[in-house]
Amino acid sequence: MTEIIAFANQKGGVGKTTTAINLGSSLAAIKKRVLLIDLDPQGNAGTGLGFVRSSHPQSVYGVLMGTSTAAENILSTAVPGLHILPSTQALSGAAVELLDMENKEYRLRDALKPIMEHYDYILLDCPPALDYVTLNALTTANHVIIPLQCEFFAIEGILHLVNNIKGVQEKWNPDLDILGVLLTMYDRRYGMTHQVEDDIRKTFGDKVFKTVVPRNVRVAEAPSHGKPALFYDFNSTGAQAYLRVATEVVQKLENRG
Repeated sequence: MTEIIAFANQKGGVGKTTTAINLGSSLAAIKKRVLLIDLDPQGNAGTGLGFVRSSHPQSVYGVLMGTSTAAENILSTAVPGLHILPSTQALSGAAVELLDMENKEYRLRDALKPIMEHYDYILLDCPPALDYVTLNALTTANHVIIPLQCEFFAIEGILHLVNNIKGVQEKWNPDLDILGVLLTMYDRRYGMTHQVEDDIRKTFGDKVFKTVVPRNVRVAEAPSHGKPALFYDFNSTGAQAYLRVATEVVQKLENRG
């Protein structure tokens, strides 16, 4: 069975794309077949894997609009076992264009059906908005991972997101669940970090990943070199953290099975 995981948080700058790239690379490193789908018009997932948007015509936009198939838009990356369905600026209008389209909530899900069997994991990097593009991700996914930065408004934001996920479960996708909350850009030097971590763990219990992803210069540098942290600096604390997160993801899903 293909596991489909959406990375969602309506707040930007919390590490969704960084997590999608590095978790995808880590899963590929342990011999999983992985497809990363970039649903953000900024296209940072593709850039972080070494693709220049102007150099390729492939885009998830055509897949959502029904003008091309998913298979026609998938690119191989330099990471063995990791493919990407990239985004281009054209996607910026998709949320509005979807409003008048038939079956608008399920266009991504239906488009991926022919290629699902080729992958163990499909990872959906959502935009920082709760729009129809994100809705398509949540109706397609089996699971959601919520990357969360340890900052003052974190609890308020995540509770709002959880309520929205419950709404999607009730109306469109009863199989959707929250696989986990991942604490990112974790800095042990600040008291706020520990306070937010305590609050999140008390609220969500074992839904919170045991591993935290530290604020790490090598992880921050890696996208500018078009590489995931694992291939930029394998021994960095950030790369090793994402390997541990990948192990936790596999274990969580195996335990459910």
